Parts: sequence; C-alpha cells; structure tokens
Amino acid sequence: MTLKIKVYSDYVCPFCFLAEKPLEEAIRGQDDIEVEWMPYELRPYPNETLRPEGDYLQNTWKQSVYPMAEQMGIPIVLPNVSPQPHTHLAFEGYQYAKEHGKGNEYNHRMLRAFFQKEQNIGDVDVLTKLAGEIGLDEDEYRAALEQRTYKDAHQKALEQAYNVANITAVPTFIIGSTKLTGMHSKETLEQVIEDEMKKQKVTLLMDGMSCGVDGC
Repeated sequence: MTLKIKVYSDYVCPFCFLAEKPLEEAIRGQDDIEVEWMPYELRPYPNETLRPEGDYLQNTWKQSVYPMAEQMGIPIVLPNVSPQPHTHLAFEGYQYAKEHGKGNEYNHRMLRAFFQKEQNIGDVDVLTKLAGEIGLDEDEYRAALEQRTYKDAHQKALEQAYNVANITAVPTFIIGSTKLTGMHSKETLEQVIEDEMKKQKVTLLMDGMSCGVDGC
C-alpha cells in the first residue's frame, strides 16, 4: 500500500522551500511513498502582500531564514520583488502542470525561481518561461493563465486546504493520518513515515478478519 504525503505550501514562503530537502532525504529510496504538493495562499488577492524592504521580512530573514538555510547548506535570498507577488496565477499554472504529470517538478521550479533567482512569479511572462524550462508547452500554458482555465480548480484546492484540511500555516505535512505543521528534520519525518507505514500494515492485516459458526 502506498503511503500518501501531502505538503501544503505557498511559493512566497521561504520555509516551504527549505522544507523540501529534509523531505527528499526522508523518502529517498522508498518507492511506496507518494508526495503531492498542495496550494495554500498566505495572502490571497486582493490582500496586500509583504515588501522585502520592510522591517518584518528583514528581521525574520536575519533571525530565522538565513541562519537555518546556512545550517542546511541551501542557497537562498530574500527576493527584491516589491511588493511580493500574489501567487494565484502561479498556482493555476500548477494545476496545469499537475494535469500534465509535472506538478512536483513545477512546484520546485517556482520556489527556486523566487528564492534563488529573485524572479517575479506573479508575472505571466516569467511563469511561462519557467514552465517551458521544465518541458511544458509554453503556448498552452500561457493560454491557460490568460484565460484563467484552472481558476476553479485552484479555488477548490484552496477551499480544501482552508475548510477541510484546516491548514492555518505553511509548510504543513499530512503524512498518512499524522499532521505536522512547520519545518521538521529528516529524522522526525522518517519516524512519522515509519509509524504511518506500520499503521497501514496493521490495517491490512485487520481488514476482513472475522469468526464464523465453525470457529476462527
């Protein structure tokens, strides 16, 4: 039985980018795990987004993001895009990429483009170029964004995150039946994965067990 892991994230969340590495290390070499990245908008349009020159972001990055990234050996920079982009178009593009079998690859590309290359992932031209870099059809992708083809699919995904999964912060991992909010070490993720796999084995053994008139 495949263990399913859902990771709720936003493309403007640096901890979502940093959380990729320990997860990749925790699942390396395991074929019976399926990871799906799930959309979550921290500041949906028309809410104002943050500005990198503001004290809040400057202090958060200085005190938390940069020290953590350095310890993990991950290059990262506070993007100079001001104000930060809304992410609904990038996420609508994710729905297109997911439909074409490149959802997780697309997710990684968006995070890397923003936090390592300081690209404006709210711009259709930028998004289209990034989509093409992972092998998606640029003309189809651009048309999907301009026509808002995947707007409803994205909104349904957000409703699921907000109202069903009750996500309130990102990154949030749902590993089997376990919910973990925030970044976690490879060791923590490995332990939860092991525990959830054991639960699945017990469930498989229990399914269908019964006694009849002739005994057990």
